[in-house]
Amino acid sequence: MPTKPAASTPVTSASKSHGTHKAPRTLAGNAQHATDAARKSTLALYEQALKLMQSGKYEKAHEAFTKMLESAPQDLADRIRMYIAACVAQLHKGTTSFQTHEEHYDYAISLLNQGNYEDARHHLQAILLNEKSADYAFYGLALLASMTGETDTCIDHLTQAIRLNNQNRLQARLDSDFERVADDPRFTELLYPEA
Repeated sequence: MPTKPAASTPVTSASKSHGTHKAPRTLAGNAQHATDAARKSTLALYEQALKLMQSGKYEKAHEAFTKMLESAPQDLADRIRMYIAACVAQLHKGTTSFQTHEEHYDYAISLLNQGNYEDARHHLQAILLNEKSADYAFYGLALLASMTGETDTCIDHLTQAIRLNNQNRLQARLDSDFERVADDPRFTELLYPEA
């Protein structure tokens, strides 16, 4: 009886080479090294952009963050987008528009209440550039001067606010923000001239 030929087993590279096993070659070479170098470069740019932002150079920081977003690793991309939004907010901060001087005043007082004294001063003075008789802007500057310990400036601005609108005298009597200057005799004379 003739014997059946044995089924041939397919020959694979694993069954051929019992001794050595070579790692597959890639066209990319050492991918890990390239990724580390790119990440290191991105982190250096990221730190430079943060320094620009911290020093108030929002436009340059915005440009730097936007450039690096294209090639940033995913874990940094979200933070970069957040900083881009913060830069845009800061850039638009100076270009806020107001329908009335009263709206502008409200904005300045909100800055004052947040402790942004220089920004508040800038906005109050801007109101006075456009409206010389804005008693409320003089009142706001008097508040600011009181809060920053500038007694003489406070008295001068409050005098001007009262001269333009006598209601400011009554308002100042009730305003606790004038407590730093309350002991000054000039302040008392200004608020209570009848005494």
